[in-house]
Amino acid sequence: MIHLIRFKLAAYARSHRLLQPLIGLMLMLVIFYSTLTPPGKELSAYGDSSGLLIVVFAWAARSLLDTEPPAQRLISMTAAGGPGREVGAGLLAAFTVNLGLAAIAVGTPLLHGFAAAPSSGDLARGALLHLLALSAGTALGALTSRPIMPSPAASMLVLFGGYVVLLLISLTPVGPFTVPIMPWMRAANAGTLDATLLPIVAASLFWSAAGLAAYARLRRTRP
Repeated sequence: MIHLIRFKLAAYARSHRLLQPLIGLMLMLVIFYSTLTPPGKELSAYGDSSGLLIVVFAWAARSLLDTEPPAQRLISMTAAGGPGREVGAGLLAAFTVNLGLAAIAVGTPLLHGFAAAPSSGDLARGALLHLLALSAGTALGALTSRPIMPSPAASMLVLFGGYVVLLLISLTPVGPFTVPIMPWMRAANAGTLDATLLPIVAASLFWSAAGLAAYARLRRTRP
């Protein structure tokens, strides 16, 4: 499994596909931190960053899972001893890439972006929100990858459209029971994140796990 993950990461790096979401990430960070965040507003910035970067995490996961052609994925399945391991290796590779992107998103404002250093608690909360965001983004990216959606145009439309739908639904009264993007952004800005953190984490992880399970099930018939 580890060798297959390394193979997928190496193929992704050689394909230069990583440059697309990386450029998107850097552009968004430039926009977020073009002016210094005032002291005491670091968690608000992290909340907004994590919610908006879901689409970048989805883009990165999709592009990684699209790197190998179908024939190579079949070879990987055979070498790994079954489709389950190949699918798992792909998802773990996507998580690894997104962890790196999330680390950049969390670390960049510490170097330039915050007028004052955040508290250790706000830094931990910000990192957690980015972990929730990359989980949701990885699931969305997997569900729009080539094995599930062979058409590149349809895939990109569903990826960006799906993200917009998630945002809009999270604005409704049922938002806390879906991927609660806007609720966590609002709570981070209002300073009430601790009071709502547990349901936010539970809902985010539930729907992310459901999306990844759906992807794994669909991959049984779509190598």
